Amino acid sequence: MIRFIFFLFAYFLVLSSLAQRTYSGNIIDSQDKGFLEGVKVQSVSSGEEVLSNSRGYFSISAFLGDTLVFSFPGFISQRQALSSEFFLMIELQDKARFLPTFEVEGNNYSYSFKDGRLTIRDENEAKTPSRKGEVITTPMDNGDGTGGMVISGPISYFTKKARLAREYERKKQWLARRTGYYEVIDSDTTRTQLMEKYELSREDWDKMVIRFNQFHQQHEFLDWPESRVRKSLEEFIQIESSFFD
Repeated sequence: MIRFIFFLFAYFLVLSSLAQRTYSGNIIDSQDKGFLEGVKVQSVSSGEEVLSNSRGYFSISAFLGDTLVFSFPGFISQRQALSSEFFLMIELQDKARFLPTFEVEGNNYSYSFKDGRLTIRDENEAKTPSRKGEVITTPMDNGDGTGGMVISGPISYFTKKARLAREYERKKQWLARRTGYYEVIDSDTTRTQLMEKYELSREDWDKMVIRFNQFHQQHEFLDWPESRVRKSLEEFIQIESSFFD
């Protein structure tokens, strides 16, 4: 009885946030901050999708607790859980920026590929030996008896490219920790089985998943195995269904 009352209280707590709302925002390139046109923005729960315009702007109807997926050819897809913030600023990372730097030399031209861009090298440009990873320290004299040391050179850890790479790795690790959740929620088989078992329409299912996400948003299902997510989801549906009955 106590358990039922607890879930009943939680149900009314999240019920007020179930109204469908309009989420909008701008999508930009994380490197040069330029607007990205044609980015597909899709709701995981409803499947509704829109494309960003020439200013990177998008607008889509969704529910609090839903998840939007942003995908664009050549860029790393991104998932964004929806909260009470209705305007989103999304930065997508270009996959090419994580490719290694290299040069191609031909009979007439030489090319350099760096940070996702292929450029022609000036034939008169002096080619200096690579000092990648080298940090140089030199003494500094201010002319007034004071001085110190000057550190120069590419300290790769602090470069923007390295920072984006670390952010990408953190995002991959976060998604990997939610694998069990995605294996359940993104499974057509699981959805079909539970909809038939509890006589749910697709609309009922979408709302149920959103409430389920809201109820567990504090831990976001991190490190949950598939079996635990499925068991928790089915228990949640049982309680919700018994309440409606």
